Amino acid sequence: MEILTLIPARGGSERLPAKNIKLLSGKPLIAYTIQVAKKSKHINRIIVSTDDFDICRIAREYGAEVPFMRPREIAGPQSTEMEFLEHALNWLKEDENYVPDFIVLLYPTAPLRTTTSIDKAIECMIRHPEANSLRSVCSCHEHPYKMWVIQGEYLVPFVPLEDSSMHTWSYQRLPQVYIQNASIYITRPQTIRNKHSPIGDVVLPFIMDERESMDINTPYDFALVEKILAEEKNT
Repeated sequence: MEILTLIPARGGSERLPAKNIKLLSGKPLIAYTIQVAKKSKHINRIIVSTDDFDICRIAREYGAEVPFMRPREIAGPQSTEMEFLEHALNWLKEDENYVPDFIVLLYPTAPLRTTTSIDKAIECMIRHPEANSLRSVCSCHEHPYKMWVIQGEYLVPFVPLEDSSMHTWSYQRLPQVYIQNASIYITRPQTIRNKHSPIGDVVLPFIMDERESMDINTPYDFALVEKILAEEKNT
């Protein structure tokens, strides 16, 4: 099978400037994702989608391809997964006549994911030809039944329930809820083409632990992951 890893890494991070190439324990953040992808027994190609020449240079140094630059208009804070996936697929089809069977989307902000998990997720997708996509998830610490929005002067449940007392129940009594963790997403090109979505209708869950689900978006996240890596190095 042709299995493409696509690593989206735009240059304009606002909460953590130059996040994708910021040194984490002495190595650029994006390097962690490239290196675990390179060890996969299933992945054929690793491509970084970026609009930034510094990210491009560093990605190539660590062994990823950057055959195209992402247009600036789809590399902003409001840009979507669908936009850069469509751009990559269109470029590869038009310029190389290359169409992968799967796209394994690995965000560089999840540096603690392992090659073992990537391969298990790919194998799960292979076993389920009916699935449009796979999304990695982890257990949600904050339950949506406990969430509220403010309308005017009052709190209104984010998830309306017939029995309002459920908002007061202990977490043990509530349904198990999972949140996608930006670690391993897999989709088929035909899901993007035919359903105009990177997800589709039939979605496989891939449950991951808290460590591998760490997602760096803020300076606090970065410091926490750096601390985890330092502690693991010293054990």
